Amino acid sequence: MPRDSQYLHPRRPPAEPLHAATVLLLRDTPQSDGTSVLEVLMTRRSDKASFVPGAYVFPGGGIEAQDADPAAHALADHRPAQTGQRLTEALAALRESFEEVGILLARHADGRWADAQDIAALDRQGPFATQVAARGLRLAADAMYWLAHWTADRNLPRRFAVPFLVARMPEGQEPVADETEQFEPVWVRPQDALARHAAGQFFMIFPTVRTLERLGQYTRVQDVLDALAHEQPLWISSPRSGLLAGKEARYMEHEPPYGELALVCPDGHGQHPLDWQCERALPLLRNVQRLTAANPGVMTGPGTNSYLVGDPATGYICIDPGPAEPDHVERLWRAAGGDIRAIVCTHSHPDHFPGAAPLQALVATHGRARPPILGLPSQPTAQAHSRFVPDRALADGELIALTGSGPGGDITHTLEVVHTPGHAANHLCLLLREDALLFSGDHILNGSTTIINPPDGNMAQYLDALARLDALCAQHGVEYIAPAHGYVLGDARGVIARLVQHRLAREAKVLAAMQARPDGSLEDWTRLAYADVPERMWPLAQRSLLAHVERIRALEPGND
Repeated sequence: MPRDSQYLHPRRPPAEPLHAATVLLLRDTPQSDGTSVLEVLMTRRSDKASFVPGAYVFPGGGIEAQDADPAAHALADHRPAQTGQRLTEALAALRESFEEVGILLARHADGRWADAQDIAALDRQGPFATQVAARGLRLAADAMYWLAHWTADRNLPRRFAVPFLVARMPEGQEPVADETEQFEPVWVRPQDALARHAAGQFFMIFPTVRTLERLGQYTRVQDVLDALAHEQPLWISSPRSGLLAGKEARYMEHEPPYGELALVCPDGHGQHPLDWQCERALPLLRNVQRLTAANPGVMTGPGTNSYLVGDPATGYICIDPGPAEPDHVERLWRAAGGDIRAIVCTHSHPDHFPGAAPLQALVATHGRARPPILGLPSQPTAQAHSRFVPDRALADGELIALTGSGPGGDITHTLEVVHTPGHAANHLCLLLREDALLFSGDHILNGSTTIINPPDGNMAQYLDALARLDALCAQHGVEYIAPAHGYVLGDARGVIARLVQHRLAREAKVLAAMQARPDGSLEDWTRLAYADVPERMWPLAQRSLLAHVERIRALEPGND
């Protein structure tokens, strides 16, 4: 984790979440063509509600003491996995669905669902379990399945931790809103609810929207229940928010901005701008700034990220000065106050190193010591536009330190050099030791996998380097990766594991293509192994396919 002194915002404990439960009641609705569509029950919250007034939601509410009462648990039919808190949550959702929309997930002793007569005999505001027992009913917690778990964003003053459960709508019952907390019960296809929300006609909050997006992938209720038979939620999320186009935007863990928001706003301040721009350096920590070059494209994403590590007391190291674009070079110089002590290039591809010499000259022209250009020289396998000779070659494991004194005392920022061939023979990564932040160059990207282009690229070396980076992350407790393209990544070791898994899965497809077409060309194998990739990307994919082919052949018996 970064040092507390380097965070941009004061650390503060997020509000403790309140516990609640909600249920998505589902049904299959027949269509005129003989098919059916999946629909979910939603209601509109009171305009006077203290929490999300006027929003369309699923029935649910806070967990109460009565939901944890052993007497209530004894009245519930449940699966072996539904014990303790899991059963309490199911009973809370079950109770709330009755109180808010008059749906009673309960059965008679002979297995019949509770009917309109049973529902009419119960007082929605009375003691729930006592009344159910008096009718000779058993609560059908076993009809509920755990779909997801949401915990509200850390920047909210009032937060809830909520399991989202699903259940098939009981036959013979109709929803009737309580007209106090909930109004206008409506059955709606997830896709239709999302379309109406996008049109401004059906207000929903972020977890509701994202749940409907996932639910819309299913066509029948049974498909949903089958997906949950393993008794684990499909996702667990505590979203994070930032600013996009000046407006609050929320993201889940799998989305590209999430890791950056976790780094910059760990306690959920939610003020971090996420718009890609090239005019200003963006602070990520007090000692780390990112300036993105104006070179967006298929290969560069939003542009090449140049990083400045350091502060006014220590001076700065520039990582990957990017293309030799005068405005970008000058912005880097200005963001560092002209005090650049060294320039490090992660590798010699033309979107990373050409700005080094102009930046070096600009620093020297304004009266400061000429900063050395550091890195690893390109190998003979590099293409002509990737020929690079640093002022000094770095050694694997070398430490580059900035030191200085400030109001809080002495401070040091140390970068450890890690040679990581694979994407390029002279590729290196840098670990900011004091803050456990890995600068990954092009070895690890956010939003795509890097291309391995032989002969300078090598798939075996790439995978070996990922293993080394994983060990380094474990050793130093690295949670965040700052790539040369895209947002900061969180869950560093998880990212690396998924990259390895992706590459090996792709290699299995390449091997299958080679076996299916032993006399095929690279184009033939690409068509088979990258069938899930848009055809326009196949020429680029073919380079990585060749790297896989080389690794596969090197692993064949007799080629050791």
